[in-house]
Amino acid sequence: MKRWWMLALGVNAHAGVTLGLFGLPLVMPEIERHFGVPLAVAGVIANAPALGILAALVAWGALADRHGERLILGTGVGLAGLLLAAVAFVEQTWAVVALLALAGAAGSAAMVGGGRIVLRWFEPPERGVAMGVRQVSFTLGMAIGAFALPPAARAYGLGGVLLVCACVSLVAAVLAGIFLAEPPRAITASGPVAAGSPYRQPALWRVHATSALHAVPQVIVSTYGVTCLVRLYGWDVVAAGQLFGVAAICGAAVRIAAGRWSDHSGLRMRPLLLLTLANLVVLALLVAGTLTRTTLGAAMLAVASVMTVAGNGLAYLRAGELAGPAWAGRVLGTHNTLQNVVSLAVTPLAGVLITGSGYGVAFAAGLACALISLPVIPFRREQSAGL
Repeated sequence: MKRWWMLALGVNAHAGVTLGLFGLPLVMPEIERHFGVPLAVAGVIANAPALGILAALVAWGALADRHGERLILGTGVGLAGLLLAAVAFVEQTWAVVALLALAGAAGSAAMVGGGRIVLRWFEPPERGVAMGVRQVSFTLGMAIGAFALPPAARAYGLGGVLLVCACVSLVAAVLAGIFLAEPPRAITASGPVAAGSPYRQPALWRVHATSALHAVPQVIVSTYGVTCLVRLYGWDVVAAGQLFGVAAICGAAVRIAAGRWSDHSGLRMRPLLLLTLANLVVLALLVAGTLTRTTLGAAMLAVASVMTVAGNGLAYLRAGELAGPAWAGRVLGTHNTLQNVVSLAVTPLAGVLITGSGYGVAFAAGLACALISLPVIPFRREQSAGL
C-alpha cells in the first residue's frame, strides 16, 4: 500500500506544477490581450517553460539517480512555485519569458521524479497501471487548469492566474519534501541492469523518436485547441476551457486503461501501435471537420485532446524499462527533453501555419507526423516487460 502513497505524492507534485508549466495555453486570449502580441508570440510566452524544461531534464534525471526523488521534487517544484509567483509582478515580456523558463527548469524535476517512483516502487506486472496513474498527473493538472485558470483570468487577469499556479506548486512541493521515502532494496534492484549505456539498444532510440513524432499533434491540439473553439466556432473562452477540462479527465481514464492493457499483454509497444492507428482516424476526422467548419470539428477536437496523449505513458515506461534502474533518471530526462524540443519548435511554427493557412492545415501536419511514426514504433521484437 505504501507504494501507492508514494505514487500519489509524485502525481500530486507533477499535477501541481503542470498548471504553471503547461496550463498557460488555456488562457491564450488573456496573454494576447495582456501583452498586446499576435497569436504566434502569445504561443511562445505560454510555452516559455519548455525552454527551461529542455535545459534541465537530463540534469534532474542525473540528480535523481544519485539522490532520489524526495530531494529533487521538494526542491524543484518549490522553486518553480516561487518563480511563478514572481512572474505575476513582472510586466516586461522578455522578463516574463525568462522567469517562466526558469520555472520550467525547476519544475521539470517532477517530470523525472514521478517516473522513477514507478520504476523503483512497482514490479513489472503493475507498472503499466502505475505509469498510467502517474501520467494522469499531467491530465489532472490540465483538467484543474481548464476549470480554474480561465475564470481566474477573467476575474483577476494574468497575474491572478500565475498566483494560483504558484500556490498549488508550493503546496505540492511541501508534501513531497516531507513524506516521500526510498523504496525497499528488493524493489529498487528489480528489473534489467544494463551493461554500459542503454543507448546501445536501437529500440530505445526508436521509442524516443516515436514519442517525439506523437508530440506534434498533441502540442498543436493542446496549445491552440481553446483558441480554435473561440475563434473558429465562436465559443465562450470559459466554456472552451471547460470542454478541455472534461477531455482531460477522460484522458486520465484512457491512460490508466492503456496501462492496464499493457500489463495484461506484457507488452508496451504493440498497444501503442494500435492507439496510434486510432489516432490517425481521429485526426483525419478533425481535419475534415475543421476544414468544413462543422460541429464534427469541435467534437473531434475534444476527442483528439484525449487520444493524442493516450499512449504517452506506454512509451515513457518502455524507455525506463530499457534503461534499467541505474540509468532510469537520465533516460527519462532525455525522453522528456526530446518531447520538449518538439514542443518548443512546433508551437511557433503551428501558430504561423494557423495564421497563414488556418487550423485545418495545422491539424493535418499533426496527422502527417502520427502517420510517419507507424514504421518507427519498435513493436516487432519487443519482449514481455519482465512478466
